[in-house]
Amino acid sequence: MKVFAVTWYEKLRKLDYIVLAAALALTVMSLVTLAGAANDIGVKYFYIQLVAAVLGFAMMTVISTVDYEEVADRFSKILFGVSVTLLLLTLVIGTGDGNRSWIRFSWLPIGIQPSEFIKVLYIITFSKHISLVRDKINHPLSLLKLGVHAGVIIGLIMLQGDLGSALVYIVMTAAMLFCAGLSFWYFLAAAGALVVLAPFLWEHLAAYQQERIIAGFHPESDPSGKGFQALMSRNAIAAGGFFGTGFSGGTEYQKVPFVHTDFIFAITGEKFGFFGALFVILMLCVLVIRSLVLAQKMRGSYASTMCVGVAAVLIAQSAENIGMCLARLPVVGITLPLMSYGGSSMVASYCLIGIIQSINAHRGKYFFERQKK
Repeated sequence: MKVFAVTWYEKLRKLDYIVLAAALALTVMSLVTLAGAANDIGVKYFYIQLVAAVLGFAMMTVISTVDYEEVADRFSKILFGVSVTLLLLTLVIGTGDGNRSWIRFSWLPIGIQPSEFIKVLYIITFSKHISLVRDKINHPLSLLKLGVHAGVIIGLIMLQGDLGSALVYIVMTAAMLFCAGLSFWYFLAAAGALVVLAPFLWEHLAAYQQERIIAGFHPESDPSGKGFQALMSRNAIAAGGFFGTGFSGGTEYQKVPFVHTDFIFAITGEKFGFFGALFVILMLCVLVIRSLVLAQKMRGSYASTMCVGVAAVLIAQSAENIGMCLARLPVVGITLPLMSYGGSSMVASYCLIGIIQSINAHRGKYFFERQKK
């Protein structure tokens, strides 16, 4: 087997332009939605979102030209150390509404949410760890080491009080382990343990987290409190009908607190109706399907696990975000990838797309030849 350098031209030619088009379409929809929003949302947040999108696109371009394999092979331990350090720092100096997941500086107009960026590092480091034990992944010792790796990251995020992000990491971990061939019996045992431990875990949730979960599944039980956001969001989406109220139309979404962040899908639904909301869902589905198709092509390498990790993030965040906007799932502070306002979310989402593009661009660096005798 020989390894060849991949030229810039070859890298650009091998980019997945369907993925790129879907990502840009979602970004444009986000910007249009913010620009048309009332109550100064467009004035305040449109330009910040535009800058974040440009920065994210630049990061995606850089990542796509970097050999993912060399990064994982050489720097996985360093990247894990960086992840733990950032999470510990956030735990010490972090701020937030009921949690400590944001780092804010007086000289910066926006905050930074490290857990968003650590998703990228976690996919790389955990995939590399899986590749080291792939042949004996079902051995208890191998699984224990993987559990410690995942547990440190997820545990630190839970200590910050960011339950939503922790759930995304759990889904990501389970998906990557399943892709790597972990026995179904382990998943069954984990599900059984969760059922047994559920009462204990419930008692150790903060009061506001318990209230959010209860109101999430039954928002009508607290319509003026924890269920208010979800109910107003659902009303806004319903008000949009099939064709929406137009770029400058809509009033129901204005009743939703912080609608431009976790509930931007409500603005899209009211302004652009069923077809606008469907367009967003279809673009997200394109990103997921293309990630899984690439995972199938790279089967047998840890690039496949990385692709599945990216797909898992997109699925978990999209399903939870849209579910809570429709008042069907608890409100846990999950952003809609490439749509929700927020510099950390936008840039981190493009970094995830960059992983997919890097894997696709470097697929041709190996070739096999007959060994000369």
